[in-house]
Amino acid sequence: MKHSTRLISGVGALAVTALALAGCSSGGSGTSTSAADGDAGELTPVSLQLQWYSQAQFAGYYAALEQGYYEDEGLDVTILEGAADIVPIDVLTGGDADFAISWVPKVLGSIEQGAAVTDIAQIFERSGTTQVSFKDEDITTAADLAGKSVGSWGYGNEWELFAGMAKAGVTLDKISLVQQAFDMSGFLAGDIQAAQAMTYNEYAQVLETVNPATGELYQPDELNLIDWNKEGTAMLQDAIWADSDRLADDADYADTAVKFIKASIKGWAYARDNAAEAAAIVTDSGSQLGESHQLWMTNEVNKLIWPSTSGVGTINQDQWDQTVKIAMDTPNETGATVITSEPPATAYSNEYVEKALAELKDEGVDVMGADFEPITVELKEGGN
Repeated sequence: MKHSTRLISGVGALAVTALALAGCSSGGSGTSTSAADGDAGELTPVSLQLQWYSQAQFAGYYAALEQGYYEDEGLDVTILEGAADIVPIDVLTGGDADFAISWVPKVLGSIEQGAAVTDIAQIFERSGTTQVSFKDEDITTAADLAGKSVGSWGYGNEWELFAGMAKAGVTLDKISLVQQAFDMSGFLAGDIQAAQAMTYNEYAQVLETVNPATGELYQPDELNLIDWNKEGTAMLQDAIWADSDRLADDADYADTAVKFIKASIKGWAYARDNAAEAAAIVTDSGSQLGESHQLWMTNEVNKLIWPSTSGVGTINQDQWDQTVKIAMDTPNETGATVITSEPPATAYSNEYVEKALAELKDEGVDVMGADFEPITVELKEGGN
């Protein structure tokens, strides 16, 4: 069972309703229930499939829901949580969601296999993937991974790591590749010298853990991070994906896409300017993560979005090209690449986000965040 979280109109509180995805087909218009005050009949039902469980990685969407930004655009939005066994693009192409959140390299493979989907808003401009190690390992760049045990989640999360090693001349036979669980237990146990970690999640898990040598929480100065943005092998991550055929054939759906992007960006601007409040909204949505962890995640995700180079959601050509090149040219441990040829022109479009940004600018919404400054977050043991 997964959960969808929606704002009940006129109440201003989040309600969580269990949904069995397999038994809830939106018929291409989303899975949603009527609002309490009856006004939802005038709203367009829209469903959004996340790529993971409810957490502040998606704070902007939850904020847009709770603040009423979707409703302002005439949308009745239902958020569908993800899980390890859910492929967001499959949910989208299967007609069980109207939009989906997923990383670009993961979707490029689906597109090559026939999925007709389009990146209509590139929300994360920077990659949050890193390799974390303890200081005494002296691992500061990809070149330093040679001779080390290196963790990788796999499942489409490995490409920046492999591209970074290839760029540094570190072949796979020069490391001990470890299949890493989606946590930091192997790293903390000493089984992995350089572990895969998202800045907004697994890295925080280490900093929420007591160092047995000191009796205090681990500190950033006890760790090194390899940042794939700095190494030059970052790939585009969280984007809003839409059904390509519906965009081409259904004017109402294309109009809804603009409205959805617009409200979502307003939600991310809210999360930028109100990190603590946005984190609390996600916690109230039913997320199982602790309060300090959620605030850390909101703050770190903000760093991946703000400041924006061209306006939040814009697909920058150089970043798209780098992602595609790595997807085509970088083999994994099996010798496979993400894709074997260039994706079609329909794989991304700035048409819809540009319309949304124009409207937001006219309304005085800051879509650049040039003055963004991250806050300081104090993590607590266990992320509580």
